[in-house]
Amino acid sequence: MSKIHIVSNRLPVSIENGPQGMQVTPSVGGLATGMRSIYKEYGGQWIGWSGIASDGLSEQEVEAIDEKLVDENCVAVHLSNEEINLYYEGFSNNIIWPLFHYFAQFIDYNPDYWEAYIKVNRKFADKALEILEDGDTIWVHDYQLLLVPEMIKAEKPGVTIGFFLHIPFPSFEVFRILPWRKELIKGMLGADLIGFHTYDYERHFFSSVRRLLGYEVSFNQIHMEDRIIMADAFPMGIDYAKFSGKAKEVSQKSLQEKSELHRELEKYFLGSPDRKLILSIDRLDYTKGIPNRLRGFELFLERFPQFRNKVTLIMLVVPSRAAVEQYKLLKSEVDELVGKINGRFGGINYTPVWYFYRSLPFDNLIELYSSSDVALVTPVRDGMNLVAKEYIASRVNQTGVMILSEMAGVVKEMGEAIIINPNNDAEIAEAIYQALNMPLEEQRERMKLLQQRISRYDVFKWASEFLKGLKKIEAIQQKFLAKRITNSVKKDLVGQFKKAKRRAIFLDYDGTLVGFHNDPQAASPDQELHKLLVKLEEDKKNTVTIISGRDRDTLERWLGDHHVNLIVEHGVWLKNYGSEWQMIDNINSNWKPIIRPILENFVDRTPGTFIEEKNYSLVWHYRKAEPEQGELRANDLKDELRDWISNHNLELMEGNKVIEVKAGGINKGMAAMRFLKDQQFDCILAIGDDWTDEYMFRELPESAITIKVGLKNTAAAYKVESVNSVRSLLKSLGE
Repeated sequence: MSKIHIVSNRLPVSIENGPQGMQVTPSVGGLATGMRSIYKEYGGQWIGWSGIASDGLSEQEVEAIDEKLVDENCVAVHLSNEEINLYYEGFSNNIIWPLFHYFAQFIDYNPDYWEAYIKVNRKFADKALEILEDGDTIWVHDYQLLLVPEMIKAEKPGVTIGFFLHIPFPSFEVFRILPWRKELIKGMLGADLIGFHTYDYERHFFSSVRRLLGYEVSFNQIHMEDRIIMADAFPMGIDYAKFSGKAKEVSQKSLQEKSELHRELEKYFLGSPDRKLILSIDRLDYTKGIPNRLRGFELFLERFPQFRNKVTLIMLVVPSRAAVEQYKLLKSEVDELVGKINGRFGGINYTPVWYFYRSLPFDNLIELYSSSDVALVTPVRDGMNLVAKEYIASRVNQTGVMILSEMAGVVKEMGEAIIINPNNDAEIAEAIYQALNMPLEEQRERMKLLQQRISRYDVFKWASEFLKGLKKIEAIQQKFLAKRITNSVKKDLVGQFKKAKRRAIFLDYDGTLVGFHNDPQAASPDQELHKLLVKLEEDKKNTVTIISGRDRDTLERWLGDHHVNLIVEHGVWLKNYGSEWQMIDNINSNWKPIIRPILENFVDRTPGTFIEEKNYSLVWHYRKAEPEQGELRANDLKDELRDWISNHNLELMEGNKVIEVKAGGINKGMAAMRFLKDQQFDCILAIGDDWTDEYMFRELPESAITIKVGLKNTAAAYKVESVNSVRSLLKSLGE
């Protein structure tokens, strides 16, 4: 890697326009902490919004901001109040945020928001393009900038792009609601590596890619026409040492050094040593499940009266988007619930809920983490939730219990927590009871395991693992690029072809000469293909053979007027030009009555699938099926056929959205070699797109020019991206 640049909605610094002029102070957020060392270490720059609306600034003040940011290696994207309102508050927070968190009822489908989102994403992309050079790496962050990767890749294909989504990615059934769903997916696919917090989000993303754009997903790789993209899970961590170190420092402070909050907490425990504190810290947001935990706590006090006057819930709610209607309603609901609980169970010397509607300094947060016996984290949907990790890191005496929602991304790393469904008040109440009664020995055992795990995978490890992923996808792409037919390679191949006196040309049909169709009979040759074949046939040095899985009647009907040889059904039948059909090997179809009912059962169970019968094979097509169901049924079918295949000397062939059962012992490779037997060719060219063509690539002599259509692993010597690329090459060979 050369330089690494970062792009996010906000810069890692805060800018204030005070009496002393523009003042820049570093931010302390998790992303700023994890990224700051990376972009500076690799000589890059951080691109983001300054945090101040540009239409409230003079030209001199804008220049002052830019100058101040130079020392921080930062570049400002200047946004007006209208752009902030439409792009950030509008599309980002009134459309993407509720949709991705499964609150579709809060979405405001305003087309003006979408237009502003495109415009502002373009601003970020253009600012990045000003500083990017080929070979650089750029890491784009979060839901506000989903279009930026594709905008950059379109202009700078030589740049490696990473993208990380810090919120959940929803299931396809939710994501499909969005009118601009394809555009967002295409924007993300401009990246070479796409990161998510959990495998679930990654899985949902793959489902949307398959269903909306039809790209093949193999393991964690997306195969596009011209490149491979990788997606993976990278659970974000925290600066563990910072929280742990500050917690140790707080525990060793003298009485005079302690804050007022810390002294109040100690006074609480002095009044009754067996008192317990439960901590809840969250930004005010409908995704955080704040009312849920209040109702759960109320039910706990109702069901377990022995804990009244002994347990207090500290509810710290950080203000957020106070002017938005949903947030106003949420604030009112929280206020009412707190008042209800305190009125119902409180007394002169006991307040069940200590409610703080404000943010607190870092030191005060650590004091709360260190003093609370239980952390109650109950989001109804959360990308990760770093509060849970911060609490774990701050428990330096290794006591304390974590109650955690199963809807938070962090739950995947915290199996030792008490896991609850945030929509089940009774489950929350029971979890609080279990946590308060958990023996110290069990607390320490659980906390020790949690701390070991969270400390190992901190924010710096998270960032370094993502960079390793970028290096990995670079290597994968280089491997595939090495076989691609560039203009210079194409020139060499055409030159080699022209020099030859006798040439054997083997061409697969579907996926090579024509694109795939839902109806196999709709893939007849177009005029361009007819002209290409005629051009090749006219050269007496060429012997052209179409070698396909198609049945002989179809290919003879489509190509019978051409001066070409036909090898069909993956090598069963051969028809030399001007001759009759002959079977290359003696095979039978006695097995069909046994296999056909199995395939018919899968057709009945899988809408959109059908059976194609050839002379010596049966094909189950699932291109029209729901992508995920089709893949699932295909795996089931392969498992069910396995015993029949071995017992009846059959062969299972898996093509592009097809599974074909055929008589064993013959394939395209054997057929091609038999065709070449006793003939002398000084140039052999073979082009195909799926794994049935791999037999041909492996069997042909090493000197053969073998070409794979698509960017998958192959035994072929070269690769081209698509059917159009094949036709372009054939046109050059025919000229």
